[in-house]
Amino acid sequence: MGINKFNAEGYYDPTAYEAMTNIAKEEKAFFAFRPVVYICSPYAGDIETNVKAAQRYSRFAVDSGYLPIAPHLLFPQFMDDSNPKERELAMFFGNVLMSKCAELWVFGDLISSGMAAEIDRAKRKNYAIRYFNSDLKEVTKNA
Repeated sequence: MGINKFNAEGYYDPTAYEAMTNIAKEEKAFFAFRPVVYICSPYAGDIETNVKAAQRYSRFAVDSGYLPIAPHLLFPQFMDDSNPKERELAMFFGNVLMSKCAELWVFGDLISSGMAAEIDRAKRKNYAIRYFNSDLKEVTKNA
């Protein structure tokens, strides 16, 4: 069913037609394809602050037209990050998810050991990597 160029009384109504067409285009664009990006940011240490930052980074990805994957927001809900075996398993799960992503987005001014492992893997696999500071500004990283 398309958008009618005529109003309820049968008169040609180009203004309403254009407005409704624009709304339909916006709705379609909202659900258009979004590349998947892996969010790489600190988790351990100040967990509460780092989780809030990861949420903000994920929101930034959504607002930029991407679909974010942030394993460090998901896995700690049911896995114990302080247990070395579970942490290693969670890192493995994250690597599996990373392989499905178009890019790795690294956030923040400091690189944690977990982030370094993710970045090293992405470099070995030749994944596209983008770096952002904590103010969400893209920066160039000399690697």
